[in-house]
Amino acid sequence: AAFTGDGATSEGDFHEALNLAAVWKLPVLFVIENNQWGLSTPAHEQYACRHLADRGLGYGMPGVVVDGNDLLSVHRAVRRAAERARRGDGPTLLEFKTFRMRGHEEASGTDYVPQEQVEEWAKKDPVKRYEAFLVEKGLFTEADFGTIRAAYKARIDALADEAFLAPEPRSTVEEKLADVFAPSLLVPKAPTPEDEAGTRERRYVDAISDGLRTAMRRDDRVVLLGQDIAEYGGVFKVTEGFVEEFGKARVRNTPIIESGAIGCAIGLALGGHVPMVEMQFGDFITCGFNQIVNNLAKTHWRWGGRVPVVIRAPVGGGTGAGPFHSQCIESWFTAVAGIKVVAPATPYDAKGLLLAAFEDGNAGLYLEHKFLYRSARGRVPGGHYSIPIGQARVAREGNDATLVTYGVGVSWALEAAAELAREGREIEVIDLRSLSPIDFDTV
Repeated sequence: AAFTGDGATSEGDFHEALNLAAVWKLPVLFVIENNQWGLSTPAHEQYACRHLADRGLGYGMPGVVVDGNDLLSVHRAVRRAAERARRGDGPTLLEFKTFRMRGHEEASGTDYVPQEQVEEWAKKDPVKRYEAFLVEKGLFTEADFGTIRAAYKARIDALADEAFLAPEPRSTVEEKLADVFAPSLLVPKAPTPEDEAGTRERRYVDAISDGLRTAMRRDDRVVLLGQDIAEYGGVFKVTEGFVEEFGKARVRNTPIIESGAIGCAIGLALGGHVPMVEMQFGDFITCGFNQIVNNLAKTHWRWGGRVPVVIRAPVGGGTGAGPFHSQCIESWFTAVAGIKVVAPATPYDAKGLLLAAFEDGNAGLYLEHKFLYRSARGRVPGGHYSIPIGQARVAREGNDATLVTYGVGVSWALEAAAELAREGREIEVIDLRSLSPIDFDTV
């Protein structure tokens, strides 16, 4: 059951979620608490339809309007929708008409609400209505309600006193920083002799594909989501042939949605899966920005939920792809607490860091530069190995100066260092590999 107010139904996330759930026939109850006001914006300034539930028809699901102040009506509507979901018939949009007698939050008050509307809804108080029903049926008396209220008031007062007497909470910077990420589950693993025996020359793009296959073979909780990644194999053919090996349940085409796919992945991760979302191009990640920085990155810090979600993003220029398919997006995310960002420069690291991202157990953004896909080649072991996240490597030794870079910049730096070496100057090149966290010790 996914809850929202009337105001948030205007957000794009709401519509992406309804569409995805309907297409996949997911067992979801979309619950709208329509209290008539989006903070201070009245319903007629928020939407033009008569009922928000009318939108359900456009997404291929029932839309049900319910008296949200009638306990029994709410119970009946939820039961029917849940039974439908459990049968495999898909989601339902439930709109509960209700009212908020207080401010959106304590500071805003209710001065903007017409008094006659407050008075009208006061007559529909759900507690009083249900009490009247119980008295009418002879199940309770007015005196019974007084006894119940007195008992609960005593319990609440005792708990409040206990809270007021509690010592002030204390914490340290170290404790707070430790809450940003769940403890890493990654145990870095060097290639075994058997893996080394399977080493072959691979392109960067093939190393990524090999890393995905390895992750999926090792852990059946891994699920891939993205646009055109199933039968088509993705626009860069990274997942070509995956449907044949792993099936449509684990390699899933999504509609053209970024926010909805990432939101779905968060739910999958909280439910025990290890999802990967492919951005068709890194530039499109802006359409899922809110889900990443305000939900995915903050979930563990807010309430301890572990969200092992990997987001793959093809980035960068040099391929003639134009302004909307060529941006480098790393700086948008390295300032966000709660998400790890890696940017491999070589085929060896492309596989090892991808497997590390899957195994770490935290939200991870995996940046793969498109120019490297078919230009970078290197020896890549078979089987499973992983590279520590947050550990840079010295790509070239040198004492005259140090170049610190990552991704496609590593190959540029090595070319420049080779030229300078012919002039007798030795330049050290550090490949960061990981942009968040950064290995400042090595630098």
